[in-house]
Parts: sequence; structure tokens; C-alpha cells
Amino acid sequence: MRFCYANRRHTIFPISHDYTNLIPENYNDAFLRKTKELGFDALEIGLETFEHLDNNAKLEFYKRIKDFGLDIGCIRTGGTLHDAKNGPRNIERLYKGIEIAEIVEAEIVNGALSAPARLPGYPAGSLPGSEKGWNISQDASKDSMLYIYDEIAKVYQGACQFAKEKNITITAEVHQNSPVDNSWSAKLLHEKVDKENFGINPDLGNILWNYDIPEETFEDAIDSMASISKYWHCKNLFTVYHPENNRSVFIRVPLPDGEIDYRYAITSLHNANYSGYMTIEGAWAGDQWHNDYKSLRYAKKIWDELQSSKK
Repeated sequence: MRFCYANRRHTIFPISHDYTNLIPENYNDAFLRKTKELGFDALEIGLETFEHLDNNAKLEFYKRIKDFGLDIGCIRTGGTLHDAKNGPRNIERLYKGIEIAEIVEAEIVNGALSAPARLPGYPAGSLPGSEKGWNISQDASKDSMLYIYDEIAKVYQGACQFAKEKNITITAEVHQNSPVDNSWSAKLLHEKVDKENFGINPDLGNILWNYDIPEETFEDAIDSMASISKYWHCKNLFTVYHPENNRSVFIRVPLPDGEIDYRYAITSLHNANYSGYMTIEGAWAGDQWHNDYKSLRYAKKIWDELQSSKK
């Protein structure tokens, strides 16, 4: 197991930026040094960061990150691939992500299959199905027809063929508000794509907060997806359930402190001979370095114990 940092806060004095809209200069010396100091092997970086650079500059950016002892493990793309409004642009971004991954030697191009909320309400997220934690989820697998998976699979098959010669793997993230939001839908898509360089990102946090009450247990979900997993987003949460409103809200916490049993999940991946990245989706608030180090230290300790038990 290797450990990748998908930071969800980008703050180290004197910088503080929105992680979804970073420019290359935001990855300053202090940020990269601290990431390596914590013990991460690689970074997940969004496609939008690379769109500020030409190919030569992309290579220089990559070399600079390598100078700090880090790899670029994953290029983050994402978005629906089958709907009329967003699909064409997101397919284009998927292929662009593969091209960038080749330049910066990233192993993975990962994306979720979710669209912006069509009926968000005011304030945003106030209507059922508009965000997460409701008893309704936009574009959910329980409402999807079989042809949806057929169409998505065709896109991934073409992209995997394009990525194969570049030695890049594509992963579909289990994600709320998407047709791939639980283990059975992930397995269905994986079977339909049927490409060696295609896999699943079994993000258990997204199963937890998709509905007010999760569709499946985390143990069943990870056991079901372990053998088809090739990249792994990890976060943990506490649920505050409001049954009178069919609504849950969530508090994000470090990996050892939430409702998902990551000792069980890591063991499940270990038993499946998983060798990819465990990618820690970091803290939203507070001291990201304290919280994310706590998550990383916990995960590494469990993995080391499992490795030792094999000897």
C-alpha cells in the first residue's frame, strides 16, 4: 500500500486557497515540504491545476514535485459521461486527464459520475436529492436504467484503450448523486467495461453520506469491491440524523474517529492483495496537517501490522 494525499483544505501560512481551483503556484515549497514530512508518497491533483500550464511547464511542475520526494499519483477529473448537458465536456476532460497523466507519470485518472444539482433549493442543498444525506439522491443507481451503464461503459472502454498504451489506469469513484453509488452498481459497471486498466474507487464515505440512512454496511461494501479496486479515497464522518426530516448531516473527522471501521476496510483490501494508493481525503476545517497526519499515522500502523503478520 502506498499513501496519496487528496487534501480538501489547502492552507499553510500565509496561503489559504480553495482546493477545487488551485493554480500551480499554490503548491509552494512549504506545502510540498510538509506533505512529504507527514509521510505521504504522492499527491492527487485536479485537472484544473494543469490547465494553467503548457506541456513544457507541466513537466517542470512535475519535476519540482519530484524534487520534494513526491509523485503525482492521480489526476482528478470527473463528472457525468452520459447526459446531454455535461457529458461531452466531461468526456473531453477525461481524455485530457489521460494525456496529462502521461506527461507527469501519474498512474491513475480518477473521476466520479455526478452532475451539479439540478434542483438545489435556496440555500443550496436545501431540497431533497440536491446534495447528500436525504432519502432521495439525484441520478442514483436505484433509479437508473440498464442502458445508462451501457452508455457509460462505452465511454470508459474507449478511454481505457487510449490510456492502455500510456500505462495509465482509469477508475470510477463510488460517489453520491451518481449511477455508481454502491457496491452492486460499481460491480455492474466494472463487468461491463471489462478492461484490465479499469477499476473502482470504493469510497466508503460517499456511501455513508449519500442517503440519510446508508444503503449497505461498510463491511459488505468493501468486501464486495476489494478485488476490483485500483484506487481508494478514504474519509470518515459522524452522522447527525434528523428522522423527522428524513435528513442526515455529517461531521468530517480523521479516519480513526468516525463511523467507518477502517481497520476492517484496510484488512479487506490487504486480503485482496491491493497494491495501489490509499488516498486520504483530508480535513475540511481546522488544522489540516494535524488532522491528516492523524489519519495517515493510523492507516500506516494498521497496514504495517498486517504486513508483519504475513511474515
